[in-house]
Amino acid sequence: MSTFEATTQERNDLLRSAKTVAIVGISDKPDRPSYGVAKYLHESSEYELYFVNPMIETLFGLPAYKSLADIPVAIDIVDVFRKPEDCMSVLESAIEVGAKAIWLQLGIRNEDVAQKAHEAGMSVVMDRCILIDHRAL
Repeated sequence: MSTFEATTQERNDLLRSAKTVAIVGISDKPDRPSYGVAKYLHESSEYELYFVNPMIETLFGLPAYKSLADIPVAIDIVDVFRKPEDCMSVLESAIEVGAKAIWLQLGIRNEDVAQKAHEAGMSVVMDRCILIDHRAL
């Protein structure tokens, strides 16, 4: 565990206080993990969801955006389904839009992203599934 990562209590507080979640790297293919997470959050949470993938237009009746900068509201959590080497550019966009947290899904770790996010005052979660943690609340 990185020294920059949120503790269990901090993750729980983040999930309880967040209103908006942007899912970067969302897929419209039902067999993809990002689709399953988005479906669960859409059906089982009160979060306002925003999907980021320039290749799709809508998912679950909600619009998809080409980038975080295109989302018309402030984002609390940026949930990332991208390769570790792609996460720095996602973080830079998240910082630009004033997101409060970056959440790297299961299997995704990037210590440079964690450090830069921490330095920007953001909460950092790595290698965890937001669905699993939300369900555990």
